[in-house]
Amino acid sequence: MKESLFVTNRFRSPISTAAVAVLFLAGSLCSAAQNSGFSMDLHANSQATAKDIGLPAYPGSKPSKDGDSDSAANLGMGINGFRFSLLAASFTTSDSPAQVLDFYRKPLSHYGEVLECYQGKPVGALTVTRSGLTCASKKNAGIEVNGSGDSSTDHELRAGTPLRFRIVGISDSQAGKTRFGLVFLELPKDSDSESKN
Repeated sequence: MKESLFVTNRFRSPISTAAVAVLFLAGSLCSAAQNSGFSMDLHANSQATAKDIGLPAYPGSKPSKDGDSDSAANLGMGINGFRFSLLAASFTTSDSPAQVLDFYRKPLSHYGEVLECYQGKPVGALTVTRSGLTCASKKNAGIEVNGSGDSSTDHELRAGTPLRFRIVGISDSQAGKTRFGLVFLELPKDSDSESKN
């Protein structure tokens, strides 16, 4: 039976959203593969910085916590050839969402064409990058990445490949405060997919 893992790029609680899913998947794979001679590596902590994600820190921004959730997440799992990594960090600034997105366009361009998405749909003429990255949900090896198209506040930039990409997304904006998230995702290759890193 193939387990599935759902990763959302809502930046409100990266630890609680993804840690449970990663640990659930790891437990399922371990129980299914007992006594079959496999190797496994698993880590989950709340230590991820903008630099770890591969992007600069936004000038003057501060880490943003939401209730009991940490402001950052560093999750990873490797089982034989299966690899999954998620680095996420949430921040706040007094600057506008447009200023945040404009700041990150150039750093993101180091990873390829920059795709702008709003509510899970592309903004502008670019709808898919040369590498195949889109705004839409993708499934790779049972992992679904959702562009959070159900939220009216989701505005993001993406760059990379379908299996290895970075996201800068606006979580919400209220009276002089913008919350945004930086994410790096590395998804496992789907055995049914022809996608390449």
